[in-house]
Amino acid sequence: MIADTGIALFSAEDFRRRATVDRGPHENFDYGDHSFNPGHPRVAGQRVLRDAAVLIPIVDHGEEASVILTKRAETLSDHKGQVAFPGGRIDPTDASPEATALREAQEEIGLDPVHVEILGRMPDYISGSGYRIAPVLSIVRPGFHLTINRHEVDTAFEVPLRFLMDPINHSRQSREFNQQLWTYYDMPYGEQRIWGVTAGIIRTLYERLYL
Repeated sequence: MIADTGIALFSAEDFRRRATVDRGPHENFDYGDHSFNPGHPRVAGQRVLRDAAVLIPIVDHGEEASVILTKRAETLSDHKGQVAFPGGRIDPTDASPEATALREAQEEIGLDPVHVEILGRMPDYISGSGYRIAPVLSIVRPGFHLTINRHEVDTAFEVPLRFLMDPINHSRQSREFNQQLWTYYDMPYGEQRIWGVTAGIIRTLYERLYL
């Protein structure tokens, strides 16, 4: 499919064009798990949030871009086995959330920053687990080689951008959490289950850039 610009709709070049209108940081935007769960005790009231950043790595495969995701190691204490973007907590020594995202992607999956073009950021996403997450938009040039850090990640894989930006694949689900229903997005892809915060960020990306 070709967009009105003459550029393939789900190419990295079209993503770059869309991302240029969404550069960060942003103010007066309120995204996160609380938007699906208004008034839920898990997100209600004042909380001290921990700052984190994730890299949204769009791989340039010509007309059909893909997105790199990871499956967190089963040995981790938090969110073990869940699908996630490369990323983690912002360290005091990190110059910016963009620097955090690049550092974490290199530490977790061996993605060399030389292959990564930072485009900007989406508004922060507040997770139910108490993180303020800065999603960093990027394009990854072909020719990279991944080296998986098995202490943090079980595997890394690519999902077509076309699949993730198709709302037919965005299912809203609920489960009981502390005796109350917790609502989240769920986007199964093959044997991988993309859900929770990662799916919430993907949904936000869709709403801001493709809706």
